[in-house]
Amino acid sequence: MQIHIKKFVLNHKKLMHSYSIIFEEPVDYLKALNYQRRLLKARQNDEIPDIVLLLQHNPVVTIGNRGRSNYLLKDLDEYKNLGIDVYQVERGGDVTYHGPGQWVLYPIIKLGRKNVDSHGYLYNLEEIAIRVLKDFGVDGFRREDKSGAWTKNGKIAAIGFRLKKWVTFHGMSFNVLDNLSGFKTIIPCGLEGESVTSLEKIIGFNCDLMNSVRDQILLHFSNVCDRTLQNIFINHEIPDFVKKYKPPL
Repeated sequence: MQIHIKKFVLNHKKLMHSYSIIFEEPVDYLKALNYQRRLLKARQNDEIPDIVLLLQHNPVVTIGNRGRSNYLLKDLDEYKNLGIDVYQVERGGDVTYHGPGQWVLYPIIKLGRKNVDSHGYLYNLEEIAIRVLKDFGVDGFRREDKSGAWTKNGKIAAIGFRLKKWVTFHGMSFNVLDNLSGFKTIIPCGLEGESVTSLEKIIGFNCDLMNSVRDQILLHFSNVCDRTLQNIFINHEIPDFVKKYKPPL
């Protein structure tokens, strides 16, 4: 699927593109987090345009700023033996799991236009997930007082982000493949008794499902957040301004 390019005004003076940076192989969580922080500072200083990272992680449990350790169902040695890293991070939300087969969307964008505050931005991230589900014939919905996107089979997209000087980082995860075993080591989002699901679990196996969902996430991000994106695949030739901030390769 081709996403057409348009320009937006950066600081009302200089025309620049918005970009999506796509990692085709799973990325270590801490390396990705440090990369986000470098981009965050650069975006705050208007050194770069809006950038969206789309990637998968190696297995990791993250605890947000509202998270509680009692939602971890293993001790740290057990997580280590399972090959799962554990990090306390500055994003909103509680405890979640990331791993291969799940797309994670990290927008590094200045809020404005359609997403003028944190509540509107949260709504937009949920809307992206719900529209992706609709593309695959699945009814997605919000739940009152609970962030994320849900299906009748359970929660499929988790959201936890942070704003600094009105620039976003962290973001949203969307479960694509039926690789959900890591969620059994936590109480996801602190919601006891709630199910977690994936698109593959709902609609069945499709060998191109990850790529198809990737394309639809970017399409709906562009439409919902009013930013048309130029795609950069990190394992291909990348522009110098991307190299400058040392992406995890």
